[in-house]
Amino acid sequence: MEDIIFLIFWVSVGMVVYAYVGYPACLMGLSLFRKSGRVETDSKGWELPRVSFIITAYNEEKQIAEKLQRTLSQDYPQEKLEIIVASDCSTDKTDIIVEGFGRGRIKLVRAPERRGKEFAQKYAIEIAKGDILIFSDVATSLDVQGLRTIIQNFKDPSIGCVSSEDRFIDAEGNISGEGIYVKYEMFLRKLESQVNSLVGLSGSFFAARRSVCCHNWATDLPSDFNTLLNTIRSNMKGVIDPATIGYYKNITDEKKEFNRKVRTVLRGISVFMRNFSLLNPWRYGLFSWQLFSHKLCRWMVPFFLIIIMFTNILLVQRTGYLFLLLIQGGFYSISLFWYILRDTAWAKEGHKMISWVKIPFFFISVNSAIALAWWKYAMGDRATFWEPSKR
Repeated sequence: MEDIIFLIFWVSVGMVVYAYVGYPACLMGLSLFRKSGRVETDSKGWELPRVSFIITAYNEEKQIAEKLQRTLSQDYPQEKLEIIVASDCSTDKTDIIVEGFGRGRIKLVRAPERRGKEFAQKYAIEIAKGDILIFSDVATSLDVQGLRTIIQNFKDPSIGCVSSEDRFIDAEGNISGEGIYVKYEMFLRKLESQVNSLVGLSGSFFAARRSVCCHNWATDLPSDFNTLLNTIRSNMKGVIDPATIGYYKNITDEKKEFNRKVRTVLRGISVFMRNFSLLNPWRYGLFSWQLFSHKLCRWMVPFFLIIIMFTNILLVQRTGYLFLLLIQGGFYSISLFWYILRDTAWAKEGHKMISWVKIPFFFISVNSAIALAWWKYAMGDRATFWEPSKR
């Protein structure tokens, strides 16, 4: 029996290590032999396509005018740029502002009832005339060349969707130090693009071919993840474009940030469960391994952590296992230490060790959010309704 517990312990440890270190290491190894991602093609004979820029909004009266002005200022042929605001039944002045903006340059589509972000986007897609559809949140800012840059990727006919790279900005609009998790995620997406395809898009700003969006558009699933999976089913791939930066502000309220993580994972699990067939490697090849590694393995980490702690306690009489248990206890204690002191003057002064103290806390916070998302999914919650995070 003890040998079985021993095996379970080390398999669980191995799965946690694989989820965060092993998978990117495998991608790095594959990148030495496989090169995918953006293909530089001759611009001759390729014209900029018609683009429909879809902005989804719910009660954004404070930010919508600025977003529309920034979008109109994009360096893209105006005759080829269609701007549509998809209102998810806003109850403030958002719709009124949109209707009076841009002298008819902006189209407003209001969903007949509030059923979530993707439901509103569906109505925008139905009237969109562009060959390429851009999806953006109100809070996301772009460089003036952002639209033209992301569109260049579609010279490659094998690319069905493109994600921007996420970048944090502070309250004054200056670029701030990204969190370790965001840096890690962007690094992982770049590796995936080099090897084969992304496994997820940035929900705040991404582009897709019209053909990808007009089939199997689910109104109850997150459009970023579902669009990527639709792209794979269409025998195309998704890539990240590091030259296209989507700027957005930090959520300063940690409780809201935690709830956002729970909602994001819950919606992602819903997509995954409805597309389980994509794990078939005989049909979807390398992408099946990527989907398993990037999504499922990461989402199973909370359960492996519980198993590791429990089996470690059972094995504590073995040589070395008391030390491993103390390491775990120390890790969780550091997390608790930061949770208690994060609002103190010491924490806010920005001591050098703070960034290291934050790592255990953030790791536990993320995996707690994942565990809660699984619980909500088991209880039947699907987080269909959407409300933008106030930043």
